[in-house]
Amino acid sequence: MGAVLEVKYFNTFWLKKIKTITDVTPDSTSAYVSNSGTTFVIGSRSVTQMNVGQKVTFTYTSGAGDTINYSSFVSSRISDTSFVAGVAPDPAVTGTPTITFGSIINFDNIPSSYASNTTFDWYEEEARIRGGYNNLSVDFGVKAYLVEDNPVQQHRISTLIYSGLFNSRTGVNNTNEFSVGTDITKSADPANGSIQKLYSEDTNLIIFQENKVSRALIDKDAIYSAEGSAAITSSPLVIGQIVAYAGEYGISTNPESFAVYGFRKYFTDKARGCVLRLSRDGITEISSYGMHDFFRDELAALNVDKIVGSWDNHTKNYNLSIQKTSGSPDYKTLCFDEGVLGWTSFLSYKPSYAFSLNNLFYTFNTGQMYQHYLGSYGKFYGITYGSDVTIVLNSDPSVVKVFETINYEGASGWELESMIGSSGDVTLPIGVYQPQTSLAGLEGALFSNNFKRKENKYFANLINNSPATQGEILFGASMTGIKGFFSTVKLKVSGATQFNTSAIKKELFSVASNIVESSY
Repeated sequence: MGAVLEVKYFNTFWLKKIKTITDVTPDSTSAYVSNSGTTFVIGSRSVTQMNVGQKVTFTYTSGAGDTINYSSFVSSRISDTSFVAGVAPDPAVTGTPTITFGSIINFDNIPSSYASNTTFDWYEEEARIRGGYNNLSVDFGVKAYLVEDNPVQQHRISTLIYSGLFNSRTGVNNTNEFSVGTDITKSADPANGSIQKLYSEDTNLIIFQENKVSRALIDKDAIYSAEGSAAITSSPLVIGQIVAYAGEYGISTNPESFAVYGFRKYFTDKARGCVLRLSRDGITEISSYGMHDFFRDELAALNVDKIVGSWDNHTKNYNLSIQKTSGSPDYKTLCFDEGVLGWTSFLSYKPSYAFSLNNLFYTFNTGQMYQHYLGSYGKFYGITYGSDVTIVLNSDPSVVKVFETINYEGASGWELESMIGSSGDVTLPIGVYQPQTSLAGLEGALFSNNFKRKENKYFANLINNSPATQGEILFGASMTGIKGFFSTVKLKVSGATQFNTSAIKKELFSVASNIVESSY
């Protein structure tokens, strides 16, 4: 006789990994060899007997003769015979102690440090056929499952798959249904690498692969004529034709560089050393706007860790932070302005993530969120940075010139840190404008190497500071002006002004120099 068994299932959600974190052998003991801080070297062991998160107990005798039992956990496994503990034993290890390994007690570094060769083999499971992700409560209960006698797993890095629908009106949730009776997959060209990011725009799905950018037609398809022209038509297919954008560009393996504003999408292609914009006119290489060499060299570096892209809705700029694992400096953050079609400035902060919300700009650093454009100028994450501007004076490029003076229009508080001619001539630094209240002070200021204010502009003579060369009679401070086809000028905000928390912003509108043709 048959029987019917009714089982109540609860909404139970968890992550499952093919290689389970319980694949360790508890209560295994090894003799201690040596340690340095939290790094320990032990006797020969197999991989399964020591892994990340496993409890580890030290039993040893202190210098005072007391028996110490100190417990910690494995924060990282260096090799089969060495590991790093979460906390160093206290007091220091002496004698010949033993180390006992137990079960998994710490999950902070799981799954990132556990079986790193298959970190993407994680699955979300639930105990009901149709779960309620937005329910007010989630209960724990039994799990319904089937065991495959011959489990087969495929990694299709360039394939899309879609589920059933969620009906917000009826509450029917079919998002966890993947019907094997219908064609629910669509593959991009695997030759273009793995899919790194998907972005939905209108009725298209933009697909960013390592070496290609394409769009998938949603709820429609393309019919091609004999001449090769395409006509868009409605289709019962959820994912229609995948159409590639012109240009051999992709997003490499840096989806974190993606940012969007309006109809413009920004991202980087590290493999090709360029920064790109996807808009109505297709893909444009915006790194070529005066910064081709810079991005080619910076993105080619092997120690580039991540490339953080964001849209700053306050300034209407695309910000890009190239961050490295080592080196000084270990990051370079800069911004692109659509208004001038150029890269306008380097920035002093290093964000781990950034975004705009309600016209405000936020970044994350060391787990803390910061709102920008508040407080003192040039202060990021509690540290105040200096501000400087570097420009090139290059009128009449084919003429060797003598740069006699320097002047700028803007706020007070700017200093000339350096001015170098193409010939190698350099000037003495020029200090900030010093207002005078007496005739004697004014007369003294006329002969000092400081900016002088005239009709709301700031002027200074250029005093040569170049070393003597063969055949020169006059050199250094005995000469005014510097020679060259062009001159590189660096202006900075003075330290007293920059680090004044009550200071207003310092604007710089223009920089110029009075020149004469060299007698050479």
